[in-house]
Amino acid sequence: MSVLQLFMIKDVARLSGHSIYTLKFYLNLGLIKEVGRSPETRFRYFDDSTLERLSRIRAFRKQGKSLAEIQSLVADC
Repeated sequence: MSVLQLFMIKDVARLSGHSIYTLKFYLNLGLIKEVGRSPETRFRYFDDSTLERLSRIRAFRKQGKSLAEIQSLVADC
């Protein structure tokens, strides 16, 4: 049984190489989603699937795909 690992946005930024600004932009576009939020602090939490999705988004960007194209490509994932 694997333990679910949760990350705060600053951790996702550090691990993925994306800026916090970019992560918030992707959140607004719906490219990534938080898996939870602390009721006390309102901090967003993310899991490993967010890191995997960001890796796919970066690969699509390197292929020259637009964010609109990427939205439709990752919508199925």
